[in-house]
Amino acid sequence: MSAVSTAERHYGLGTRLAALSRIVELGQARVEPALLTEAAQLLLRAGDRMKLSPDHTVVALAGGTGSGKSSLFNAVSGLELSPIGVRRPTTARTHACVWGLDGAGPLLDWLQIQWRHRFARASALDKGESRLHGLILLDLPDHDSIRALTDPEAHRLIQAADLIVWVLDPQKYADASVHRRYVTDLAGHDAVTVFVLNQCDRLAPEEEAECVADLEDLLRREGVADPQVVATSATTGKGIDDLKAVLAEAVAARGAAHQRLEADLDRLMLRIAADLPEIRHVEPTVDGVRRAGLTNALCDAVGVSAIGEALENVYGVRSIDWVGWPYARWAAKLRPDPASSLRLGGVKEEIRGLVGSTVSAQPAEVDNAVLSLANGLSAGMPEVWQRGVREAARSRPGRLTEALSGELAQVAPPLDRVPAWWWLLKIWQYLLVAMSVAGLAWGGSILAFGVFKLGGPPAQLLGDVAALPWLGLMVISVLGLGLLSGVAGRNSVLLGAGRERDRLERDMRRRVGAITNDMVIEPVEREMRRYNEFFDAMATANR
Repeated sequence: MSAVSTAERHYGLGTRLAALSRIVELGQARVEPALLTEAAQLLLRAGDRMKLSPDHTVVALAGGTGSGKSSLFNAVSGLELSPIGVRRPTTARTHACVWGLDGAGPLLDWLQIQWRHRFARASALDKGESRLHGLILLDLPDHDSIRALTDPEAHRLIQAADLIVWVLDPQKYADASVHRRYVTDLAGHDAVTVFVLNQCDRLAPEEEAECVADLEDLLRREGVADPQVVATSATTGKGIDDLKAVLAEAVAARGAAHQRLEADLDRLMLRIAADLPEIRHVEPTVDGVRRAGLTNALCDAVGVSAIGEALENVYGVRSIDWVGWPYARWAAKLRPDPASSLRLGGVKEEIRGLVGSTVSAQPAEVDNAVLSLANGLSAGMPEVWQRGVREAARSRPGRLTEALSGELAQVAPPLDRVPAWWWLLKIWQYLLVAMSVAGLAWGGSILAFGVFKLGGPPAQLLGDVAALPWLGLMVISVLGLGLLSGVAGRNSVLLGAGRERDRLERDMRRRVGAITNDMVIEPVEREMRRYNEFFDAMATANR
């Protein structure tokens, strides 16, 4: 393998691990906690392993009691390093044989290999062994040992090793404990897993071929697509050179550590993706139509249109009291109200009762509007992410209702407000009323003193019959002017109330839009960006 391709492969692994880190960060409360914990452990192990010696390849010999694992370890190392037993496990602690000790110390410390169980081979001095320079061969405790400490240690080092050599014997090569606990879990690790059928000296050639074929078939059924099986005998030395050749190839490639991490990452990503549908990006921003829809729905929940209509109606009713022509108002009070016969109650009084009322949002309607937006945006997303969008949209439900009510209570004008020009018009109208009353009194005086001669007038003008036509014209003009000013004033009030209603509703909608953008839209868009970033990281980690 060239240096360029090795660098490219290592860069790709680093990119994928960085993506896995983002998955752990973004997947909180979205991915099963056990998988996130496993991913964090893989990141920690990968970070530690990639910082340690890249020139050494850690190979673990794993197997059950009686498989001849320790004998095979001694045969490969060429030394009697690991104790051998027949009826019970004798490897209580992991033994390590190192070809090329320089730089291996920190790696052995990370593997937690005790000093007294470390052995070195000066491969440059051993004829034919220089090809194994950089190999760290571990003889693990038996995975099925009844000793309390050995089984966890074997499991830990099986997870940490760059390449695993499973040592099986002809009698127990289909051992369920090995296949259930380890082999099935390592499906997809073909490049960093070797199976050794040891003790083949006990089999005839045809029996050996049959056992190898049966083992390969069993491994394929368990997900090992291309099983690599080596038949050996530690007693006779058969197949030892073949095994060394496999180990030498792994050492020379200097890639087993990264292959193992990639295989672990591949398997983990399959498990994370198992509960997720096909990756589908969503638009990370809420479109204008949905924004407007939410604003309209919340305006309805607050009652913006009702407030505007109430404003217009109250102004219309109250304008009769303030700018209506007093004579017309007094005359209306003398006429019976047709609404009373219909038993509709005091409609005008109910409208007047709106004066000084406060604005309040309906929590249920607010929640329904927000939930409708979240459901529309998250349609097609995985259920766990749909729930995340809903939670983001409803992250501040109580505060949203309170903020809407408080903000709109500030902008809504008090309905008992009396514009200054109403006062001026009312004063003008009562001045006209006074003038009309004075004119009528004057006219009555002329009739009494000038026409019917009921006595002497207090003043000449009060009995001047010639002034009577002009006085009548003046009174009629004053009454007409008053009526005209009343009609014009009320029309002006109604037109102004319509304009005020439009201005008020626009201002309220603007404020509702600003509040919902801050308290609903932005949290939802953050969650959708998180969703897209998560699946971008998934796509990168799956490469």
